[in-house]
Amino acid sequence: MKSRRFLLLCALVLAACGKTSDKPAAASKGTIGVSLLTLQNPFFKVIGDNIAAEAAKHGYEALVVSADGDVARQSNQMKDFIVKKAAAIVLSPADSKGIVPVIQEANAAGIPVFTVDIPCNEPGVKIVTQVATDNFGGGKMAAQAMIEALKGQGGKIGVLDMKQVESCILRVKGFKEVLAAHNATAPQKIEIVSELDCGGANDKGYKATEDMLQAQPDLVGIFAINDPGALGARGALEKAGKADKVVIIGFDGQPEGKQAIKDGKIYADPIQFPDKMGMEVVRAFLRHSKGEDLPPQMLIPTSLYRKADGAADASLK
Repeated sequence: MKSRRFLLLCALVLAACGKTSDKPAAASKGTIGVSLLTLQNPFFKVIGDNIAAEAAKHGYEALVVSADGDVARQSNQMKDFIVKKAAAIVLSPADSKGIVPVIQEANAAGIPVFTVDIPCNEPGVKIVTQVATDNFGGGKMAAQAMIEALKGQGGKIGVLDMKQVESCILRVKGFKEVLAAHNATAPQKIEIVSELDCGGANDKGYKATEDMLQAQPDLVGIFAINDPGALGARGALEKAGKADKVVIIGFDGQPEGKQAIKDGKIYADPIQFPDKMGMEVVRAFLRHSKGEDLPPQMLIPTSLYRKADGAADASLK
């Protein structure tokens, strides 16, 4: 009798387990289409990963794709999101002007559009909100780091920029504003003598720095709009035998950039927080979907990361 009861109990337990395992997963509330500038850059990969994780917490599926810096590719990706009737679209524009027509298509389809990291401030489009680093403030911070690194000495410096990307334009604008204020009173002026496009990439940063050094061999500093550009600049300076003569200020705080700061190859970075950006843009969508009014932009401040920070950073070698 006991054995029969035991077998019956086991059967009931197995049946219950079977019912639990057969229970269908909760249906997704919808898809958030995400087109980022490039997933080859670890910064955007972190944004994408955090968007996906935060969306999943709230029952949404994030479809994260890479525009690979190509506005035509990004336009096609957005058209696909529109066809799929995405609950929202999040993008970091490959070209803020070139992406306007397809944003207008999303607007006409009633799909809310959010931008992350890179804004689209063009007329004729409706962006719910922009979630980004305070790039202008970060650029000002980069200039303060350059002034600090040069220790009161003036000289010629170069800027490795990316003029087609709004966030990078803001970084350079903030950088120049602080330098102008500094030069108004400082006996030793810091003069920007060269501005070249580094494409936000290591190889292009390397080549741009080579060209910069050829035209301006007496540079004392370089400001690069991101870490790949700064690391490319470092490589070119090493090849030219000038690594110890030119101060580099980067931007981002990617692991490779932080390691270079710890190793003394880059002086400092205003660092961004891409994990926060990814989470906040999803939270902005959730607030919007509940009818909340959002500000035009939600900015996340940078923090200046120097060699001492690298020495204390347990994530580095």
